[in-house]
Amino acid sequence: MDAEVLHKIKTLSPKLRFKGFDVDWKIDSLTKLYTNIVVGFVGTITNDYCDKEIGVQFIRTLNVKDGWFSNAGLQYVTKEFHQKNKKSQVKNGDILIARVGANMGLVCEITGIIGEANSANVIIIKNQQNLSSSFYASYLTSPRGQKQIQSKGAGGAQEVLNISVAKTIKVPVLPFPEQQKIANFLSTVDEKIQQLTRKKELLEKYKKGVMQQIFSGKLRFKDEKGKEFSKWEEKRLGDVLDYIQPTKYLVTSTEYDDSYLTPVLTAGKTFILGYTNETNDIYNENLPVILFDDFTTATQFVDFPFKAKSSAMKILAPKEGEVIGYIYEAMRLIKFEIGGHGRHWISQYALLNIPYPCIEEQKKIADYLSNIDNKIESVTKQITQTQTFKKGLLQQMFV
Repeated sequence: MDAEVLHKIKTLSPKLRFKGFDVDWKIDSLTKLYTNIVVGFVGTITNDYCDKEIGVQFIRTLNVKDGWFSNAGLQYVTKEFHQKNKKSQVKNGDILIARVGANMGLVCEITGIIGEANSANVIIIKNQQNLSSSFYASYLTSPRGQKQIQSKGAGGAQEVLNISVAKTIKVPVLPFPEQQKIANFLSTVDEKIQQLTRKKELLEKYKKGVMQQIFSGKLRFKDEKGKEFSKWEEKRLGDVLDYIQPTKYLVTSTEYDDSYLTPVLTAGKTFILGYTNETNDIYNENLPVILFDDFTTATQFVDFPFKAKSSAMKILAPKEGEVIGYIYEAMRLIKFEIGGHGRHWISQYALLNIPYPCIEEQKKIADYLSNIDNKIESVTKQITQTQTFKKGLLQQMFV
C-alpha cells in the first residue's frame, strides 16, 4: 500500500487563539516539518577539552533547562573536535531536547550564543526557514508535548530518548504568522519569569553577603539609643535548643492531596512532601521551630502547624527567652563534615558552638534577615503564579 495513503493528517483547533487566525491546525510528525533532526556527539571525550580562550563552546544536557537555555557551566572543546564533528554543531535558533539522564525530555531553544558551538547527548532540531523555533520549543515544553516525550523515553539504568522515536512526536502545523504571534506572546511571559528569577537570585546573593558581614563582626546593630551592644560570646546549640522526637507527630498515610490542609514536612530540600487530611497529633506547639535531619544535618525553619514524615528527624524548639530566628541563621553557617551513618544531634551537633550576641541584638539580626526572606518569598510566589499562568496558556493555546 502506498506510504502517502497511510500518512493521515488530523485537523484541530486550539481553545485559545489570536484574532485574525481561524484556519484549522493540522497535526503531523516532527520529522514532516523539520528536515534536519540529528543527535549531538555521543561518546567519550579524552583530550579534546580545552580553555575558553582557544576553544569552542560545548553544550551538554545540563545546559538544557525547562524551556530555556543556560550557559552556566559551559565547557569548551578544541576547534579540531568542532570541525571533525560537524553533525553536532549548533547555533542560535536550534531546538535542543536532552536525551539522557535526569534532564531527559527537557527542551529549549538556543539563544545568546556568540560564535560557534558544539553539543553532546542532545537531540538537535536544526532551525528552519518559515518555522518558528520559539513556537515549537514552547510546544515541546507544554504538557501535551512533554506527555509525548516522556512516554517515548526508553527505560533502563538511564532514561534515553532515541532520535528515531523523537521524530515521530506529533506537533501542530499552522501558518508561520500565527506561530510568530504565539511565540512572541509567550516570550513576554518567559521574560517576566526570567526577570523575577534574576530578582530572586540577587536577593539571595544580597542576604548571603549581609550574613557574612554580620557573622564576621563587620556589621553590628545598635540599641535604641544608638549605642553598640555588648561583645559577642559563644554558646552550645544544646544550651539554647531543646529537641523533641517526632514520633507522636508522624503521618500514618502517604496518600497526599493538595486539597488537604496539613503539610507533611521533611528537613531536606523537598521540605513539603504533600498535604494530609489527618487531624490528630499535629505539631502546633512553641512555634516557630527548626527541623533537623539527624543523618544529613539538613535544617528547615517552620512557623506553621505540620505533620512529620520521618523519625530520623529532630524538632528543635527554643529554650525560654532564646531567639530561634537568630539561632537558625547561625546554624546555617556551620560547616559540619558528616561522618558515618549515625545520628548527629545528641552526639555531636548539639555540642557545637554558635556566635551569641545579647538577646536584643539577636532580635534585630533575626528581624533584618526575616525581612529579606519575606521579599524572597514574595518573589518566589510571583514566579510560581507566572509559571502557572503560562502552563494554563500552553494547555489552551496548543492542541
